[in-house]
Amino acid sequence: MLIYFLKVMFSDAANDNNIQEIQEKGEIKTIEAYVSGQVQGVGFRACARKIALGLSLTGEVMNLDDGRVYLVATGENVILEKFISSLYECPRAYLREISCNEITKKEFSDFTILRNI
Repeated sequence: MLIYFLKVMFSDAANDNNIQEIQEKGEIKTIEAYVSGQVQGVGFRACARKIALGLSLTGEVMNLDDGRVYLVATGENVILEKFISSLYECPRAYLREISCNEITKKEFSDFTILRNI
């Protein structure tokens, strides 16, 4: 009985339907994140932009006066998760914490670095 159940649950047809359903939904969303640690003056914004562009995300990143970095990114949920986890790989930066939440969807044409005014 269990083997039959597993065959039905993991059959190629069932997997193809689930994959197609996920791809059709797309689940595009926008997140904002505040990154703390040693993230200013070490090329972190450029690294974040490079990762985002490599993952085909759009958004923006900027330094904050309190020493943190703020970023907004739009893309598929799974890709956004990959983006956030990849930020820890930026050389010379030391990330202490990433506070991340979903916000109202925003459209961007590119992923840009915003300069301090």
